[in-house]
Amino acid sequence: MSQSASTPTKSLAGTGLVAALAASLCCITPLLAIVGGLGGVASTFSWLEPLRPYLIALTVGVLGFAWYQQLRPAPVAADNCGCPVPVKPSLMQSRGFLASVTVLAGLLLTFPYYGARFYPTVAPKPVAATIAAPVWQTSSYRIGGMTCEACARHVEHDVQQLPGVQSVQVSYDQGTAQVRFNPAVTPAAQVEKAINGTGYSVMNPTTSR
Repeated sequence: MSQSASTPTKSLAGTGLVAALAASLCCITPLLAIVGGLGGVASTFSWLEPLRPYLIALTVGVLGFAWYQQLRPAPVAADNCGCPVPVKPSLMQSRGFLASVTVLAGLLLTFPYYGARFYPTVAPKPVAATIAAPVWQTSSYRIGGMTCEACARHVEHDVQQLPGVQSVQVSYDQGTAQVRFNPAVTPAAQVEKAINGTGYSVMNPTTSR
């Protein structure tokens, strides 16, 4: 493969990988926020969610053209006597490299569908035996800014860390959260603060009971 043919292929592979990363940042960031303890950055790239279909199309188009460049017959170089000389491509110009980039791009594009599996399991906290039974309160919240199931798992994880919270159920599809907590230990305002601390916003909180 000639240098002029391989260089565009390498550039296209890089462009496709960047586009795939941009398409998945809105769902990767919440997981990185938990791992790095940076809850407030979870919704930093949520503005990319409306652009996701276009970024996916760009990734597929760019990588498809890169494969076309890679698989088409390459011009054969010749030495001074006119004899054909095989040209060995470098690592970043090889089909193996482009295949690796394509697989990585595919994993990034599909991350929203399996990313929630990487979150720690949130289980209801056991109720400790006390003289006076706690008075539990269940509040429902509408949450804005969530873009995928990974965002919901992020909210569940952070709210569950509060000492007075027994259980948390967050639905990405409905954009809601139900939190069962002891207001004597953790006031409702602290629950809202924990949700807002993830980078998403509480909208119209209502107490159900």
